[in-house]
Amino acid sequence: MNEIFDDSTLTEIAHLICGDETPLLYRKGYEIAAFFQRAGWDDVPEYDGTPRHKWTLDLLRERQEDGTDDAKRAVLRLANRLEYYNQQQEYHATLKRLNEILVLDGRRIGEEGGQPVLTRCEVGFRDEVRQQLPRVELKVAVSEVVSDPDLAATVQLRLDEARTCYEHGAYTSAVIMLGSLLEGVLAHAAQVRAAGVRMPKPLRNMGLNDFVDFAYENKWIEHDAKLASELVRHYRNLVHPLAEKRTGHSPNRDTLDMCWPVVNATLNDLAATAAAPPIPPTPRAPAERGRGRNPHTSAQRPTPASVARRRSGGGTTAGT
Repeated sequence: MNEIFDDSTLTEIAHLICGDETPLLYRKGYEIAAFFQRAGWDDVPEYDGTPRHKWTLDLLRERQEDGTDDAKRAVLRLANRLEYYNQQQEYHATLKRLNEILVLDGRRIGEEGGQPVLTRCEVGFRDEVRQQLPRVELKVAVSEVVSDPDLAATVQLRLDEARTCYEHGAYTSAVIMLGSLLEGVLAHAAQVRAAGVRMPKPLRNMGLNDFVDFAYENKWIEHDAKLASELVRHYRNLVHPLAEKRTGHSPNRDTLDMCWPVVNATLNDLAATAAAPPIPPTPRAPAERGRGRNPHTSAQRPTPASVARRRSGGGTTAGT
């Protein structure tokens, strides 16, 4: 059976392959094509000058849609020490980031006979990351995020109901409430805020994943909240009993302890950017020229584990 990755997972894998952030291994366009060949891909096209991340992501999506295991082969090549000759720092940084991404998709990198393998695991943060997660407190009132008074009252009610469910052990109900709340506030932001990036589809046809991506593209939420929101979305989908049957896992107290900080972080971000002007559209990146790193991509993007680490301080705790 072929491995199927969520599109947000493929997006992050493409970033790792490009390696635009230190200390990741940077690859030029033609080196990305060679990387896919080393991963065991057949018929790899020549790099055509398209922005590297788009070119890489399009190939990953295309191969997955074709029913091949090439996306899995690319993941395993990223985790292969042979890809990092005399570059141990880059190898360890890539492997750490890769596992942070994969665990949100229910997978992780293991090892058999000295070779990397893809194994299944419980969806969520890795155990060592989970132990480092402090509580993320909600620093704002719902009315600072939602300008419509009636909608704000509904959102607050769902927040209160989620807390009640948590306190009485109804963890599936609680996480569904949180996912519903998250989608509601992001949909409201998309409806009332001036946006520099256009909606990918009509508002009525957008789902939680669309709203998260749209909010991130308009800089209303930070990248860490975007990436970790996948965890909430995954568990929110357990509103469908068949989805829970397929995953073989039901939310528990630990699940809520991981999901609640994501919701709080997103609400904090939305409140902080409520009065921000729309960002200008991003110009199309020029075709790659020359050698070496792009000087504009040296800043390291946050990881899922930074959702809680970077936000601490006083305020009213929305969760536990």
